[in-house]
Amino acid sequence: MEAISQALQPYKEQVGFAAGILTVGQMFSGSFVCNDIRKKGTTDGFSAMPFIGGCGLTILFLQHGLLMGDPAMTNANLVGLAISIVYTTFFLLYTPPAGRGSFWRQVGFTALFTLTIIGYAKIENPAVVEDRFGIIITVLMLCLIGQPLFGLPDIIRRKSTEGLPFPMILSGTIVGLSWLLYGVILNNVFMVLQNVAALALSGIQLALFAIYPSKPTTPSKKRE
Repeated sequence: MEAISQALQPYKEQVGFAAGILTVGQMFSGSFVCNDIRKKGTTDGFSAMPFIGGCGLTILFLQHGLLMGDPAMTNANLVGLAISIVYTTFFLLYTPPAGRGSFWRQVGFTALFTLTIIGYAKIENPAVVEDRFGIIITVLMLCLIGQPLFGLPDIIRRKSTEGLPFPMILSGTIVGLSWLLYGVILNNVFMVLQNVAALALSGIQLALFAIYPSKPTTPSKKRE
């Protein structure tokens, strides 16, 4: 990987800028999910974690960018955090009163967990904090990306991918490819591994859309 990194060094700034732009663009893919929620009039059948968890994870990626001293990651995640907050607020507005307790519990848990991880980064040995923090956010990112797969039994039962955020998954795959290339240029093993794993999870979810329709099929009535 080091040889490839050296060969691509002249393109570091361009690739980093492109990855940042794609990341910000990917953030807007959540608007398609929000539009589906708006048309349905409720968040029933949709998970809040892509938005709530997205806020927490964006803050952690922002912290990682600061640790690395990488302006491309820092700027992209500052914009991404603002957009994630807007989506989370929108989700709350369409959440029925009965579901708001669960929503706020997820917000509370995510906030507490995020602050704990940032606190760890502040007290860890500076010589190892970047690598260890990279491992932590890699695991968290994979959990968030793979979260829709926890509903796989229900998807198979309903034979429908309704509720899965296709625009976010597809755009996330494209963004993952761009950051994978940037990680190779930086010769950063954690960035490479996290994006390879993220692409694998995204690929599984994209395959579900090829197998099942986005809307449940209505069983046809038998003629009497």
